[in-house]
Amino acid sequence: MFKKTKVCTGLMLAFGGSLGLSALPVLAQQQLDKVEITGSSIKRIDAEGVVPVQVVTREEISRSGVTSTEQLLAGISAASSSGGTANATGAGSSTYGASTISLHGLGEERTLVLVNGRRLASFSGTGTAAVNVNSIPLAAIDRVEVLKDGASGVYGSDAIAGVVNFILSKDFQGFDLSGTTGKPTRAGGGKNNGIAGVFGFGDMSKDRYNLTVSASQEKETPLFAKDRSYSKTGNQDPYISAAATGQGNIQGGYTPGTGSAAAGTWVEGRPATGFGNPTASYGNPLAAANDCASINMFLNVPNSSKGLPYCTFDSPGYVGLIPKRELTNLSANGAFKFSDSVELFGDALYSKSVVTQKFQPSPIRRSFLQTDLQFAAQGVDPVLLLLPSNPNYAVAKNYLLNLPALPAGATAAQRTAYNTAVAQAAAIANANQPLGITARVFDFGLRTSEDTAKQTRLVAGTRGTVFGQDYEVAFSQNKSTTSGTVPDGYFSQVAYAKVINSPTSDWNPWSLTQSAAFNAALAAAGAKYTGGTLEAVSQSNGIDAKVSGDLFDMPAGKSQYAVGGQYRIEKYETTPSAALGTGDIAGLGGATAPVDRSRKIASLFGELNLPILKTLEGNLALRGDKYQGVGQSANYKGSLRWTPAKEMLVRGSLGSSFRAPTLADLWTPQTLGTSEQFNDPTGPSAATDLQVNSINGGKSDIKPEKATQSTIGIVLAPTANFTAGFDWFNVNVKNYIQTPSAQLLVSRFRAGDPAYQGLVTLDSSGEVDTIDQRLSNTGGSKVSGIDVDLRWRESFGSSKLNVGLLGTYMIKFDETTPSGAISHKVGTIVDSTGAPVAGADSGGVVLRWKHVLTGTWTTGPWGFTLTQNYSRGYEAGHDLNDERVFMPEQAIYDANVAFSGVKNLRLALGVRNLFNKDPAIFTPASNQFQAGYDITQYDPRGRFVYLTAGYKF
Repeated sequence: MFKKTKVCTGLMLAFGGSLGLSALPVLAQQQLDKVEITGSSIKRIDAEGVVPVQVVTREEISRSGVTSTEQLLAGISAASSSGGTANATGAGSSTYGASTISLHGLGEERTLVLVNGRRLASFSGTGTAAVNVNSIPLAAIDRVEVLKDGASGVYGSDAIAGVVNFILSKDFQGFDLSGTTGKPTRAGGGKNNGIAGVFGFGDMSKDRYNLTVSASQEKETPLFAKDRSYSKTGNQDPYISAAATGQGNIQGGYTPGTGSAAAGTWVEGRPATGFGNPTASYGNPLAAANDCASINMFLNVPNSSKGLPYCTFDSPGYVGLIPKRELTNLSANGAFKFSDSVELFGDALYSKSVVTQKFQPSPIRRSFLQTDLQFAAQGVDPVLLLLPSNPNYAVAKNYLLNLPALPAGATAAQRTAYNTAVAQAAAIANANQPLGITARVFDFGLRTSEDTAKQTRLVAGTRGTVFGQDYEVAFSQNKSTTSGTVPDGYFSQVAYAKVINSPTSDWNPWSLTQSAAFNAALAAAGAKYTGGTLEAVSQSNGIDAKVSGDLFDMPAGKSQYAVGGQYRIEKYETTPSAALGTGDIAGLGGATAPVDRSRKIASLFGELNLPILKTLEGNLALRGDKYQGVGQSANYKGSLRWTPAKEMLVRGSLGSSFRAPTLADLWTPQTLGTSEQFNDPTGPSAATDLQVNSINGGKSDIKPEKATQSTIGIVLAPTANFTAGFDWFNVNVKNYIQTPSAQLLVSRFRAGDPAYQGLVTLDSSGEVDTIDQRLSNTGGSKVSGIDVDLRWRESFGSSKLNVGLLGTYMIKFDETTPSGAISHKVGTIVDSTGAPVAGADSGGVVLRWKHVLTGTWTTGPWGFTLTQNYSRGYEAGHDLNDERVFMPEQAIYDANVAFSGVKNLRLALGVRNLFNKDPAIFTPASNQFQAGYDITQYDPRGRFVYLTAGYKF
């Protein structure tokens, strides 16, 4: 018999009051029906969970004002920007419109996402185990259950950090139509409009059937950096300085036809003579005349450390902050009770998202072209050449013969280097040597990517009772497809170089206006590329079955069990376009090879619930998984729940988890491309902002990740109106599967770490030439923290007040290399030297403390909600003076007013970022195309006002 304790009553009251982000799934349990809670295969009616599960209800979603599933999950205190992907990070990255969630900073690939308790196909565009959460329709979500504990003993692979289970609307009668419109109060884009309808007929309790169908359409307009004062420039002294490759900088003399630079005259990626800037070399004639602005560049003012003046590109103003997004969804949940013991059920999901990103034009300098094999295949020099036959060569020759004077305050060593550079420049000019020139290619417009992602799912099954036991059998078919296209801004590097390197070329690198002859030659060469990039398909089809029920008598009641099995087939296939396969399209990275692989997965699981005493309950779950080509993994989960008094609940768990390498991890072929930027301060030239050749791809011998985790929690209910929950968690992961960042590889190599000595290749001068960034087992992590849940409800006559705080305090997040070197990640994205911590390139920071504090006052038909979204400050990258930069704490307030005084009508007016707070200036330590703010911690729309209306017919 179900008995309400004070803890249970407090939880029910607090939940029923619609707090922002409740902590336990008790809504369905108010009718005392047995339900299956995320984290267990056994149906139960107890409100107090053995493990911490946070629930977000439909009402809370409506009051939050979020416009996408991505934004909804960002408001969960246990969700971390570290290891997750947001739409903003797609600018300049091949994310193909994906949005993912990371719990406790452990990464999107270690956070299992379910819909109605079953897996979706992983997002095909990236090949990871992660699910694109924006493919799950916000309008169709009835609630979200977030298990903040490892669960491979129940669900298998990927559930190391926890589980996010989206429960879609079902058993609905009638027709509900709703719409939302919102826009920032500042100028620019970022507007959002959406319409949704939910239709259902049939009552399961009376008619024995129900079909619920939902459909929605969302549209969001793009917002660009130029529309925000804090992001429109990358030059904000002393914090950040734009350093992107500029137009018209002279790299040095070049001997055509040999594929190599003229001996002793070239500066490529580092100053060979110890003089000059890594991307500037001999400088720029326009810089010497202080006229960089005429070509959309700015003068990088020389000083004793930078040498010759050159032009640099301030790229952030051209970058999108929020992409254009269109999302269409259709979902259905149906059930038919054939008899009292047999029910047929099914659900279907279709989602189509189109995400359009725009960002700055592509750069070109020789190092970027050396990985493009089309140059060698077609006999073209991998460099943009200014030939002596070009009428603009005279500008460069005059500049080289009259280099600007060395800035005052130079050291003796710098003066020696300068004298050497002057002599080299004169030799190049007097010999009429062809010159290598850098470029920022505006000829084809801003780079634009348009990625279409589709997610389909079909589940059909039967459940009921047989011989007094509950059973469920279902077949599921899941598919994710991605179609990438580039409608503007991209071009063939070899075709572009052919036109520029032609003996008849009159290309002027110091002008935005080219001659009609040059433009005609460019058009005739067909240099511009529009078309496809990648077609990808991820499929997961399978069957699952389980039986559960009572087992044997114990002192406090009957034990319960669940046993079952699953079998599924995974398939991953990518088809890069011919252009993407060559690696010749500027801005799309190196050559991409196709993948076509599949595998079979078989699983068996069992769970036992033991009411040991009236105050003590135990649970044990065991699961075995066999992955074709990878091997077997057996995992467990043991937990205890103790209620020594009606005002107290103590719970704890101990278990193991694993993550199998994906098909992409194992079978992506090796290719050669260009690395992301990194610094090499301990190299011979102490260079910064380097990019070198990078070997990419998967490895067939990657080992699965293994993890152990434990939790200890307490829930207190000193009064019926107040509850306080605290859950300590600890996770230890080994054999991390990830792509090592360029910075990590070089830093650990320079530090003499033996695990990295074979991954970095040096040239004859001791500089980094090539790095091996293939996916590998890169070490592990030790993570611990506390999830906090405080809730209070009070009545004042006919009015009610609900207050709740949900927060996460991270105690430790130590990531280790294979040799044991430790990177401490809590509250910082850099180490003591200012270099990025391990994993920083995956995005975001592991915050020390993050909470959501919500208060709701209801009186009559009115409801007023105020929410504080708080995050503690953290250390960012070092500034231009190599001083440590700390981001301050951030508190963003949201407000919502709801009215339901007219029958069947719902109205709400809300504001996100009520006080229009700007972000602090951010100094990134890893790649981020946007500048001026942390894209993982701030919504650039600023104050956002929205109106929602709904009517139920």
